[in-house]
Amino acid sequence: MALDIYYDKDADLARLEGRVVAVIGYGSQGHAHAQNLKASGVDVVVGLRKDSGSWAKAEGAGLRVATPAEAAREASLIMLTVPDETCAQLYADEIEPGLEPGDYLAVAHGFNIHFQAVQPPENVNVFMVAPKGPGHTVRGHYEEGKGVPCLVAVHQDPSGDSLQVALAYAKGIGGGRAGIIETTFREETETDLFGEQAVLCGGLTELMRNGYETLVEAGYAPEMAYFETIHEVKLIVDLIYENGMANMRYSVSNTAEYGDFTRGPRVVDAGVKERMREVLGEIQRGEFAKEFILENRAGFVAFNAMRRRAAEHPMEEVGARLRSLMPWLKEKQLVDRSKN
Repeated sequence: MALDIYYDKDADLARLEGRVVAVIGYGSQGHAHAQNLKASGVDVVVGLRKDSGSWAKAEGAGLRVATPAEAAREASLIMLTVPDETCAQLYADEIEPGLEPGDYLAVAHGFNIHFQAVQPPENVNVFMVAPKGPGHTVRGHYEEGKGVPCLVAVHQDPSGDSLQVALAYAKGIGGGRAGIIETTFREETETDLFGEQAVLCGGLTELMRNGYETLVEAGYAPEMAYFETIHEVKLIVDLIYENGMANMRYSVSNTAEYGDFTRGPRVVDAGVKERMREVLGEIQRGEFAKEFILENRAGFVAFNAMRRRAAEHPMEEVGARLRSLMPWLKEKQLVDRSKN
């Protein structure tokens, strides 16, 4: 099935003129959306709790800040960039009371709409603009005159122009420079969760950790293990990002490429793909969403324990020590916790 892909020429920022756009949240995505929209000439207000540590960061970036309820009442377009686990309660308490017929409610990820944790009134337009990259990349690329591709989808369209407004918003954050792909809430949500769990975060980090442990347990120096199974992953991924897997294989040695073809499928075998299907099934049936929501209600006890164990793994100390020998890595850091 052919995808509809839009660019800057297909989107009109005038769709946002005369509107106040409220960006609720100022985390990874929120800070990027708010700052990029402001730089694109959009009237932006950031919605944050009064006790939020991000309030001063947003004001420091020259943005106007209000509580989520105040921002929602003032704006006719509200973008929710808060964490999935807190979104439904915040929406019910502070956003929905300020919605008026014809307003536009937007999300940066389809999770809460798709799994019906958030159910907006039928007279409100609902769309998604989901950049396919972390917010720090969305901001960094915009400042460099580039963009991160975005997905757009429309859930409700009583005004008849939600796609056009969504395209304008995506253009405002830089997505039109790279491509804005039309999809559905279901497709974005389920593929995004699967990618995170099976490949990008869960799959990749487990592969790296197991590789590191295999070498260390075999008696090799932890520093050598870290370089070979973790540090160099970026070098390989950059080659793939630039021009595909064939480009990576062209760039590495014949020895590496032969080992890739002959040993890779033994490590990531058909059993892995079968377990990936199981993970996808849990996502499609809503089992993962239910588990995650229940974990949040329980205070993230198990989640925080997993975070603590991961942070205490010896490879983190080894990695920090090796990175300290390469101070240039900090020159263009994507994440600066003091600012975003």
